[in-house]
Amino acid sequence: MKVILLKDAKKIGRKYEIKDVAEGYATNMLIPQGYAVPATASYVKLVEAKKQQDALMREEFKKAFEYGIGKLPGGKLKISGKANDKGHLFAAISKADIIENFRKETGVMLSDEHFELEKPIKEAGEHVIEVKIGDAPYKLAVLVETGK
Repeated sequence: MKVILLKDAKKIGRKYEIKDVAEGYATNMLIPQGYAVPATASYVKLVEAKKQQDALMREEFKKAFEYGIGKLPGGKLKISGKANDKGHLFAAISKADIIENFRKETGVMLSDEHFELEKPIKEAGEHVIEVKIGDAPYKLAVLVETGK
């Protein structure tokens, strides 16, 4: 049975791809859990339009992100936090903190899904975070300063 994937599915394919899967797998697993829809002509047209819309949105978001990076002084996002004498922060800097500070500094709203931050930042200093927009990876330098 041919299906259109609505989400990335491990070992099957990526979002908006048309795949041929076993009928039982499609009707019992993929379709009920919202991973896919049957590949009818009307759904194919809808998905093609959605693909184009998503591509335009990604391009606009890339431009906004690059503009935001350009607005940062020295290309670095500065965040203050209280720390001890050794530079260990009392409160870790999370993705939400980075997103909020980036929005305040640049006016560009990032999403949690764009970040590749394995664990919160717990040390003062400069940290490089990978930001993924579509298939394009970007580097965001975060400078954590100790507050007085």
